[in-house]
Amino acid sequence: MTSTDLERLAQTAYEAHRGANPGSLPPWEETTEQEQKAWQAAVSAVTSQDGDTTLTDKLPGQSLVVQVGEVARVFDTEFTAGRQGTLPISDDHASAQHALFQFAHGLWYVKDLGSTNGTWLNGRRIYQPQRLKKGDKVRIGHTTVLVVSA
Repeated sequence: MTSTDLERLAQTAYEAHRGANPGSLPPWEETTEQEQKAWQAAVSAVTSQDGDTTLTDKLPGQSLVVQVGEVARVFDTEFTAGRQGTLPISDDHASAQHALFQFAHGLWYVKDLGSTNGTWLNGRRIYQPQRLKKGDKVRIGHTTVLVVSA
């Protein structure tokens, strides 16, 4: 699959998502380069090398797309973030298993796992599981995890 094909698929997926959320999302051309790269990463994660889709029977809207630095990841089930987490955080200020991201009642939440330095959501330390939404910034140690889609 070429990068042009991947971009076209990402744009198609985004426009379908946008169509399901009328009035709340800008057209593809007005999204940031960061958002476009995240959509490309999401499309890449659900397609095989030859471009055939490999989606399984998942509930719609269950995926969480996060970005750490330049890397976007797509998760369909709960996962941990930290130095030894499913979402690895290369940060000496992060605990081995720092935070849990979980899907419950149709929504994604983040929960601190008793880390030394705490988990922060949009600049505020969290003590209870907190709901995630697009654009949220979760700080683990000195590393920011951007919620691209929830």
